[in-house]
Amino acid sequence: MTNYYWLCTAVFLGTYCLNMTYISVFYHRGFTHESIRIHPKLRKFIVISGSWITGIDLKAWACMHRMHHMYSDTMNDPHSPKRWGLLGTMLGQLRSYELTIRGLMRKKPEYTNIVRDLDFDVSLLNRKRLWALPYALHAAVWLTCGMVFNSWLLGYAYFAGMMSHPIQGWLVNAFGHAHGYRNFKTSDDSRNNTLVALTCFGEGFQNNHHRFPKSAKFSMRWFELDFGWFITQVLASLSVVEILHVASGKDAMAASEDPEIAVVATY
Repeated sequence: MTNYYWLCTAVFLGTYCLNMTYISVFYHRGFTHESIRIHPKLRKFIVISGSWITGIDLKAWACMHRMHHMYSDTMNDPHSPKRWGLLGTMLGQLRSYELTIRGLMRKKPEYTNIVRDLDFDVSLLNRKRLWALPYALHAAVWLTCGMVFNSWLLGYAYFAGMMSHPIQGWLVNAFGHAHGYRNFKTSDDSRNNTLVALTCFGEGFQNNHHRFPKSAKFSMRWFELDFGWFITQVLASLSVVEILHVASGKDAMAASEDPEIAVVATY
């Protein structure tokens, strides 16, 4: 029985890490901010597989996140707790995501202009109104594990890891802009939340990220751990990604010494 629980834990961690690698490394650092360059073959694979792995459309995610940087912690921010409240950000981010999907599919300039550099369309799943198919597929794996192999916990561990992004997103979007410390003065309410950063591959270091949005590394101080940056370095060592920009200690020192300095790039 103990081995079974260890297996469930391993399956959850494996699928969770896969989901977070797609979101934090590929969607966020790669496509949205272009702080890393992804090998063309891997890039094509991510574009095709992204919605199946995460349940989230890549182009819509990038568009919404860029809007978040453009309008951070204002009433136009798609997922700020200042707009939706701490708990309300969960539903607020879903509503904003749906509006972004529709805006992109209807070719509305206020959405398409933000991601005009991305040379692919909204996923076929969304264009064909089959957005729920990845959720159904992963749920089917869960049910198969339970009904066929009597391994309900194992199936749930798989499903919870693969479909974890709505919770991850809420933790980052809500607590990363409400609770935590600030290394830099920015024009928004971004915070560094250590617990969120540890569970979400460095994404909780929102203050650092909003000060240096183009940096592939979100941690700035010695005690800040960015697991997404570690994975990025591993992928770079395998030559499947190229790191284009990392904020240096010199950059951080300059930002710290100037109390009036604010965000220098929107995304």
